[in-house]
Amino acid sequence: MTLIQPTLSFFDEAPVPHTARILADSTDRVAWLRARSRGVTATDVARLSSAKALQAVALDKLMGTGFGGNAFTDHGRAREPEIARWVRAEHRIEPSSALFHADGEKLHLATPDGVGIVNGALVLAEIKTTSSVWRSIPRSYLRQVWWQQYVLGAERTLLVWERHDGFIPVDPEPQVKWIERDDNEIHVLVQLANRLLELMRR
Repeated sequence: MTLIQPTLSFFDEAPVPHTARILADSTDRVAWLRARSRGVTATDVARLSSAKALQAVALDKLMGTGFGGNAFTDHGRAREPEIARWVRAEHRIEPSSALFHADGEKLHLATPDGVGIVNGALVLAEIKTTSSVWRSIPRSYLRQVWWQQYVLGAERTLLVWERHDGFIPVDPEPQVKWIERDDNEIHVLVQLANRLLELMRR
């Protein structure tokens, strides 16, 4: 008996791999910022907690925030490469500075801190530094992670955080937690992101 192999129809195209959906790289900061300004990033989505927040993010996207960083963001930027090397050594997730767009939507954007293939599956890493003790993962970080998973097509993200006291790391190694993909949450975030794009076009 001859088996007929199924073929993809016009309406059932294969997904575009994440490696073919890179718009810019943060090493070219001008191009990276320009590309980010046109779409909705994981940083934007992290703030989308309410209708009021939606308006505030839209205003910031259109007018700019004027925020150039502070001691905490400077510390995070300085520590991120070191933590990323630890993530690569311990979890086989490579550091990444690429800006990706979602499959079929070039204005849905994300720049995860790490991208890797582990046991045949695409996984991400997101790195944070904090002076706080977390009782649970902050909701804004979960939104950021879920958005990145949607944009790249990943199933899991290793959230990595290093706590510091006066900008001196407290523990010998960062803390980690695997965050699983949540398509219900992603659906809500995609709707909010599209509303944000509408506000940005007005």
